[in-house]
Amino acid sequence: MASSTLRLLGAHEIRTQIGEISRQRVYQLARRPDFPRPVAELAQGKVWLAEEVEAWLEARRIRLDTPRHPGEP
Repeated sequence: MASSTLRLLGAHEIRTQIGEISRQRVYQLARRPDFPRPVAELAQGKVWLAEEVEAWLEARRIRLDTPRHPGEP
């Protein structure tokens, strides 16, 4: 029987992938109507499917693991 691994991201993982944005900024992005819906809300916060968030970031050309410079959109 084949098993699959479910990759999830919380606010911390999203912020480090984008480049150390604030937790508040992650939740601002998450309120956008085009941002993926969380798959669960835990005591520690919301969690999202990694592939959906990564596709969303890629579609907006937000660099993963690349530090952002002040003033960049």
